[in-house]
Amino acid sequence: MISIFSNDAKLKPGVVGVIVIFLVFVAVALRALAIEEIRPILNLYRGGGFIYLILFIVILFLPGIPEWLKNLILVLQSVIVLMALSWHPDFDFLVNLFLLLTYAISITFTGRMRWIWVLIMILLTGGSLIFFLGLVKGLALSLVTIAGETVLPVFLIANHEIETASKKSQVLLGELQEAHKQLELYVAQVDDLATVQERNRLARELHDTVSQFIFSINLTARSVQLLLKTDQSRVPEQLDRLQEMTTSALSQLRSLITQLRPVQNPDNK
Repeated sequence: MISIFSNDAKLKPGVVGVIVIFLVFVAVALRALAIEEIRPILNLYRGGGFIYLILFIVILFLPGIPEWLKNLILVLQSVIVLMALSWHPDFDFLVNLFLLLTYAISITFTGRMRWIWVLIMILLTGGSLIFFLGLVKGLALSLVTIAGETVLPVFLIANHEIETASKKSQVLLGELQEAHKQLELYVAQVDDLATVQERNRLARELHDTVSQFIFSINLTARSVQLLLKTDQSRVPEQLDRLQEMTTSALSQLRSLITQLRPVQNPDNK
């Protein structure tokens, strides 16, 4: 769940967002300067707009400035907007400058202070137009801007948390892939160890069974040689025994050879 109202993370101004914000400022400024009624106080509007823009750049791109200075800059910018509205209350579009300040507030402040300033911008937007134009007209003209001031910080914070979660997911994915590689290496080591253990087992079995049979066969063969000279009647018995031991030795050898062969996969036939 996205913790919008308790989010204390500082946001970074995105390139697209900054471009859109400055385009809005230029649109508001050009619209104001294009009206004939502004000619007598044109320099005041130009000066106020220039100061507003400089302060906007400072608060947006110098996040390391003290907290009190950030608050002072926002107060000065709000005063400039209110003064411009007082000169010509019919220029209701000037309240969009409060919307731009809401963007800067969302980027600059965190936690409770962020939402305090957002609430101030909403009150200044609706209150100024209601004061200058009356309740019905002022409220009607300010609702769209107020909606933007409410949605904008929520959108920026939610987008930031989604990006943060995505980066964490990428890091986690990388860690899982690395763990998978380590597991594959471990499995390969285990397979090698199992192979060595199996070879040792077969070697022990070869020594314990087949080598003993061969040793017994060798002794029986010598006994047959001696019996041929001393007691030939016992030779057939020893030959039968020799044959049994030979058969048993061959059986053990075949069993060991079978175990040494790799298991065939039925799909590879």
